[in-house]
Amino acid sequence: MTTIRAHHKAVGAAKKRGYSERCRDREAPGRSREGFGTKVCVAADGHGKALSFTLSPGQAHELPSAYVLLDDLPSPPIYVVCDRRYASHKFREYFWNRGSRPVIPPRRNDPEVACPKWAYRHRNLVENLWARLKEWWAVATRYEKTAASFLSLILIAATADYIKA
Repeated sequence: MTTIRAHHKAVGAAKKRGYSERCRDREAPGRSREGFGTKVCVAADGHGKALSFTLSPGQAHELPSAYVLLDDLPSPPIYVVCDRRYASHKFREYFWNRGSRPVIPPRRNDPEVACPKWAYRHRNLVENLWARLKEWWAVATRYEKTAASFLSLILIAATADYIKA
């Protein structure tokens, strides 16, 4: 998951009557503490290549997007590596019921759960994937007004990244 700040030109169009209510969730620029932004979640394989993406507004939590990402995969993965912001008993149980093993460290105030360190070390593959995708200027700064055009740019960048390796 990464948060991409939306450029001020991507969010300031003239409003039509009733337009903002219909498009509020569809276009995914949400107001957070830093201003307008979009959260982009990715499901990546074991080699750090993107499999699928979801967009959500900047103020939304990432957990609902994670369910959508994992439901889109053709088969359940063996291990699912996530960071602490996805730590919830319901989310871990969801993986166990699908036949996957969750690798999610507990929050500081939660009781200890099994989280193999050797598997958690592979989380850097997703961080490196975002670093490669954000080398594309259009991905790093969201100038696109619609979520569909922004998602298509992310898919083009991910396809170019997949072809390079």
